[in-house]
Amino acid sequence: MGLALAYRIETHRLAAPFRISGYVFEASELVVVELTDGQHRGRGEAGGVYYLGDQAPQIVEALEANRSAIEACESREELRQILPIGGARNAVDCALWELEANRSGIAAYRLAGIEVPRPLITTFTLGADDPAKMAEGARRYADARAIKLKLTGELSLDINRVAAVRDARPDVWLGVDANQGFGVGQLDALVAAMGEQRVSLIEQPIARGREADLEGFESPIPIAADESVLGLADVLGLVGRFQVVNIKLDKCGGLTEALLMAEEARRLGLGVMVGNMVGTSLAMAPAFILGQLCDYVDLDGPTFLKEDRVPGVHYSDGQIWCPDEVWGTPAAVLAA
Repeated sequence: MGLALAYRIETHRLAAPFRISGYVFEASELVVVELTDGQHRGRGEAGGVYYLGDQAPQIVEALEANRSAIEACESREELRQILPIGGARNAVDCALWELEANRSGIAAYRLAGIEVPRPLITTFTLGADDPAKMAEGARRYADARAIKLKLTGELSLDINRVAAVRDARPDVWLGVDANQGFGVGQLDALVAAMGEQRVSLIEQPIARGREADLEGFESPIPIAADESVLGLADVLGLVGRFQVVNIKLDKCGGLTEALLMAEEARRLGLGVMVGNMVGTSLAMAPAFILGQLCDYVDLDGPTFLKEDRVPGVHYSDGQIWCPDEVWGTPAAVLAA
C-alpha cells in the first residue's frame, strides 16, 4: 500500500528580531509534512535554507512536483534519489523515520543506533547587537553553559561584542558565528582577538565559495564549516580547510543524510556539530538524535519563538532534552 502525503505551512513569530550578518529574522515560516499508510503516521518539519532560496514556497513546490514518487517511496534511501538535499527532503525524510518507528514499534533513536539518549549541553545564541545589550542577554542566559555569538564582519565592533559577553559570563564556553562576514585578510586579527577571549569555535568566517582561502590557514581555534557544507558530497572538500562540520537537517535533507555525514566526518578526522535553522521542537527532535553523536550541539531554535509546540523539548541547566512523546517514539513504547 502506498503513502498519502499531506502538508501545511505554519508561521511562527519570533519573540524578538534576530540579527546575523546580512539578515534580520522576525518570523520562521515552516512546512510540516505528514505521511500516512492508512494505519501509521509520520511527521517532519522543515524551514529550508534561506540563503539558497529554499523556503516554504519552494519546499511546497518540490513536494507537489514529486508527490507521486514520494507517495510510492519505499525507503529513506530511495527518497535520497527522488529529492535533492534541502528542506523538502528533510521534512519527508523525518516523516519517514517516524513512520518507520510507528510501524516497527521501535523508537527512532534506536533505529539510528542510539540505545539510550542523554541530555545534551547546547549553545544558546545571541544575535548581533550593541555589545552592552549582548552582555545583558548573556546574563539572562543564567543556566547556559555554552553561548554562541552572531558576528557581522565589523571586526572592531565584533571584538567588542565578544569581550563584553566574556566579561559578563567568564564561566561559559564561547563560540562565534560569522555567517560568512569576513575576508581572508581579516582572519589573523579575528583569530587572535577570539583567542584572547577564550573563544572555542569560530563558525564560517569566510563566504561560501571561498573555501580555498582557508587552504593551509593554521588556527589554534577550530573553524567550523556551515554554509560551506550542505550534504554528504561536500564533506571531503573540507579537509585541510575546516576542522569541524556543522550539519543541519534542513541543509542536508534530513536525518538519513545527516547520519551519513557524521560518519564520513569522523572517518576524515573532522569534528561534528549539529545546528538548526530556527524551528519548533518537531524539528529539534530528529536533530537531537544526531546530537548524540556530536562534539558541539546548537539546538536552541525553539527558544527564539513566541510559542513552541506542546509537547516540546526541555531546556534545563544549559542542556536540551527531548522527551519520547515529542516525535519518533511509538505509542506502544510510550505506554510501556
